[in-house]
Amino acid sequence: MPRLEDHCWSCSCSPKAQTKHSQFASKAEEMLSIITSVLSSAYGSLLDVRTANLIRRGLVLFTVGVFLALVLNLLQVQRNVTLFPEEVMTTLFSSAWWIPPCCGTGAAVVGLLYPCLDSHLGEPHKFKREWASVMRCIAVFVGINHASVKLDFDNNVQLSLTLAALSLGLWWTFDRSRSGFGLGITTAFLATMITQLLVYNGVYQYTSPDFLYVRSWLPCIFFSGGVTVGNIGRQLAMGGAEKPHMD
Repeated sequence: MPRLEDHCWSCSCSPKAQTKHSQFASKAEEMLSIITSVLSSAYGSLLDVRTANLIRRGLVLFTVGVFLALVLNLLQVQRNVTLFPEEVMTTLFSSAWWIPPCCGTGAAVVGLLYPCLDSHLGEPHKFKREWASVMRCIAVFVGINHASVKLDFDNNVQLSLTLAALSLGLWWTFDRSRSGFGLGITTAFLATMITQLLVYNGVYQYTSPDFLYVRSWLPCIFFSGGVTVGNIGRQLAMGGAEKPHMD
């Protein structure tokens, strides 16, 4: 007479049960493989889109920085605010060849940092997010730079205080964010230090320097330039979508 244990083991380990179990395992493995490949493909596509978008924004910011460097540096050279060696003055737009690419690179870095910092702080910038506002900001920045070489004051301190007020007004009018103010100050500090080193090493010089080797109003120009480029970078990061004012 067969025992009960033998009957139970023969039922649970029948060939049909093993076949169903193996089929289920193979199907689950196949579905998992399909899901993994789909997710990998989607992630790769998203990464490619983000990389292409980042490169495109960087190139636009670089071009803007080069253009502004050519125009604004030409203005300072013509007004004898900055002096270059004679062999340099025969180059494009009477400007040292390395100034436009350096300014373009700086503009790309600063412009890409602004939206990244906004995202990191969890404070999306929504104040005056439209291209019309960005273009007005650029116009004000060019005006501040123009004023730095056109306005005549009794001393550079008065001019520096005036430009500092104009630069803060630009930030308040077109930015008003903590990240924008902080990055503007950082940009002004680093750019001024680099300029001091360049002048100290005789690459070029400023006439009537009153802040070590440069003019005391130079940090104001760098601050307003950083805020302007940051606004361009933020608008590019939004994909150029028009947003209503949020005053």
